[in-house]
Amino acid sequence: MFELSREHDELRATVRKFLARRSEEGTVRRLMETSQGYDEQTWQVMAAQLGLQGLAIPEEHGGSGFGVVELQIVMEEMGRALMCSPFLATVCWAVPLLLESGDAALAAELLPAVAEGSVTVAVAVQDGERATVAQRDDDGWTLDGSKRFVVDGASADRVVVLARTPEGPGLFLVDDAASLVRTAMTTLDQTRKQAALSFEQTRARPVGDVGAGQTVLDAAMVTARTLLAAESVGTCARMLEMTVNYAKIRHQFDRPIGSFQAVKHLCTRMLIDTELATSAAGAAGAAVDAGDDAAPLLSRVAAAATSDALESVAAEMIEIHGGIGFTWEHPAHLYYKRAASSARLWGSSSEHRSAIFDLAGATK
Repeated sequence: MFELSREHDELRATVRKFLARRSEEGTVRRLMETSQGYDEQTWQVMAAQLGLQGLAIPEEHGGSGFGVVELQIVMEEMGRALMCSPFLATVCWAVPLLLESGDAALAAELLPAVAEGSVTVAVAVQDGERATVAQRDDDGWTLDGSKRFVVDGASADRVVVLARTPEGPGLFLVDDAASLVRTAMTTLDQTRKQAALSFEQTRARPVGDVGAGQTVLDAAMVTARTLLAAESVGTCARMLEMTVNYAKIRHQFDRPIGSFQAVKHLCTRMLIDTELATSAAGAAGAAVDAGDDAAPLLSRVAAAATSDALESVAAEMIEIHGGIGFTWEHPAHLYYKRAASSARLWGSSSEHRSAIFDLAGATK
């Protein structure tokens, strides 16, 4: 069983202190109303002073060379604070894609820029109204089609796109994302922006081997899914904390509502669900760092556990808060919306369980 060290505790304390200043409720509410969805100065400070963007980037590419476990600590704290930033898309998804692609030249070009906070990268996978197709011509490759539900797609500097090719699915990098037709999507959780993208003879260059895109994407998703699970654990922990604190100060019949057995049971269930999710996410992170063959399976277990925990903990938070939990002024609805969104961002719990069944069968 992997155990966190004193250095891990110090990392957590540092990130929590930073986010207490940079991602308090007022800042979250302000940023969720903007089109960009995050604060560029905060993004720069994260890179220059804390080195968060480069935490798990190899040292030869300007990073610190740590692993997924360290990134999970950061993501847990971001989940607690509802951090508005392109960290999930850029650091947790695009970086693993570049590393898994085996494209050494592109990694040497992009990863140092990500580590220093000068570039953000989105990943576009789900097709929109038109399938995305890549075609080769004398000058390279062009993309035609559309994508939707692209996390931080409206603000990213560059976009990695999954597209159809004669050789099979391929990954392509659009260097000038600002030239795309990008439409912000109205989604439940406005603390995490999503966009629809349109490609019309858009110039792009291949990421890794053309035709190996799905294989690379599947491998990178093991890391990305594990990191989203860690963020979800942080969100659950904060919802539990808010709820227990409220149950201590809210009185009915001259007693704190937390003294009632029914409320105690609900809080206990929230704790159990959060602890199960924490264990599953931790096991997945350790497996990814160790290069364990079970990492794909454990990442799905973590995704299923955290998806279930997000839904149950969020619902019980609203139930215990009562009427105030429905009001715009209280932060409960912000966490509820993040929970509902993250629980389905890269698949529902039932989809993850179906994948677990397939993976378990494949390893027998």
